[in-house]
Amino acid sequence: MRLFLSVLLVILALYCYEANAFTCPALVEDTLSFLFQNAAIYKKTREKYNLPQDAIQAKLEVKDCTDKIFLGNRILIANTLGEILKKCFI
Repeated sequence: MRLFLSVLLVILALYCYEANAFTCPALVEDTLSFLFQNAAIYKKTREKYNLPQDAIQAKLEVKDCTDKIFLGNRILIANTLGEILKKCFI
């Protein structure tokens, strides 16, 4: 799980380096749906972007691992990511 959190923080840092109003909301939506949505619903929402099936399947495999994280810890991760994203708009 530590690797997962580290990767997310690096992604946020890269996206928010020159943050604008277009990048961060999409990132928030994707991250929250990744952490909290049912895998079947998450797959449907990713398919609307016409992504390759290999990319969707790879993301779902990672999602299977994150779904095993205790819900309270996922909420803490989401809150931490929200605090980081607030810095993008300042």
